[in-house]
Amino acid sequence: MQYIRCFGGEKEKEMEKHLKSSKFMGQEFPFWMKRFAQNRNATPIEHSHEFVELVYVVRGEAMHCFEGERYVIRAGDVFIINPGEVHAYDYEDEQQIEIINCLFMPSLIQEGLLRELGISRSMDFFYVQPFLNKEERFHHRLNLSGPYAATMLVIMDSMMAEFEHRTPGFDAIIRLKMIELQIFLSRIYNLHQTKGHNVNYGEREVMARRIRGFLERNYGEKITLTSLVNVFNISERKLNRLMKEQMGMSVIELLHQIRIEKAKYLLEDQAEKVINVASMVGYEDPAFFSRLFHRIVGCPPGAYRKTIYK
Repeated sequence: MQYIRCFGGEKEKEMEKHLKSSKFMGQEFPFWMKRFAQNRNATPIEHSHEFVELVYVVRGEAMHCFEGERYVIRAGDVFIINPGEVHAYDYEDEQQIEIINCLFMPSLIQEGLLRELGISRSMDFFYVQPFLNKEERFHHRLNLSGPYAATMLVIMDSMMAEFEHRTPGFDAIIRLKMIELQIFLSRIYNLHQTKGHNVNYGEREVMARRIRGFLERNYGEKITLTSLVNVFNISERKLNRLMKEQMGMSVIELLHQIRIEKAKYLLEDQAEKVINVASMVGYEDPAFFSRLFHRIVGCPPGAYRKTIYK
């Protein structure tokens, strides 16, 4: 069992950089997974990161510090931390938790695979729940018990075994297991909704949230109206009308807004060139990115970075 320990000074900065960056993952297979035991003497520092983090609490109880709020977490809890969200754990003297951390980039599961499998409407734990407001997310988070908890452990243990041994085909198996895991959690999430354990939304609002969640997860990829039409099996006209009605803007306007917000986060890294940030958020033309950034934010990317480090 591995512990992540807190350090001071330069070691703390080095650990923070490691926790934030996705560069320790391979680009071809952007995935990492580990089981940890943690207490107040062995826990990650407060951090954010560039990847998606799925957390499953195997045993114990602690406090989760998330975006300025504190929530009790306990065995059976499962939740997702999005890129850029700041979180950490806090403990009483004798408290300890054991968690499974699954870290991945959204590009792990390609849009084409989702389209071929026809499962975009079965991924609400991935596309909807992580983008609710903080109160909805953590006061109505999933807590698994009994056969649900047993199934969760079976899936995650099999993924960890594949990741550790890396025998030929391990990457394909993990991708398929990730899809299985997301559908499994989405089933339970939707079951809780129908039983009144969560806030109920109308069908059109849920669809709009799914589409927004998809954009939030895949903003760095090439996304077109045609690809969204194919993924969500909806006409282009209905797609734009739905998003205007529910989100107050067209799909493309929403995509630009999401990408620029992600770019602002990436610009916090002074070592990252603006041209690279443009590519990371899905823009092949750096000049177009700079003009769009200026229009939405009110200043060019370079000037925005200077306002952060005054």
